[in-house]
Amino acid sequence: MATPPLSLTGRALRLLSTREHSRAELERKLSPYEEEPGALAKVLDALAAKDFINEDRVVASVLHRRSTKLGTARIRHELQSKGLAPEAVAQAVTALKANEPERAFAVWRKKFGSPASTPAERAKQVRFLASRGFGGEAIARVVSGAFDEDEL
Repeated sequence: MATPPLSLTGRALRLLSTREHSRAELERKLSPYEEEPGALAKVLDALAAKDFINEDRVVASVLHRRSTKLGTARIRHELQSKGLAPEAVAQAVTALKANEPERAFAVWRKKFGSPASTPAERAKQVRFLASRGFGGEAIARVVSGAFDEDEL
């Protein structure tokens, strides 16, 4: 006997049970399953009223999961792609910029551990940190060796 298809609410709750999702993410993921116009908006409104969808928790979740591995630029892009309010993204970015050199140093230390001895190695380290979304100032400070472990 086949199981009946999940309702929009059931699908939304299944997605929310794995991690926090923004309203825009849920709309994008659930819109193919919407059978009548406006049904998805009603479901999302009901979930938001019960505080199952909460923008602040989405921001906090992304920061918690990603800030130890990624730089401010990559996290900003991820938050923007989730359809969050520009004010919430700006506030999160401001908080991240405060400790970006420390986070860049931790990522660099885990990957490389020692300063570059050749220009090619230095370029590799710079590219690595840049691909992780760290800013130029933090990268220069870490790769040049100006960032000392004693500062942590």
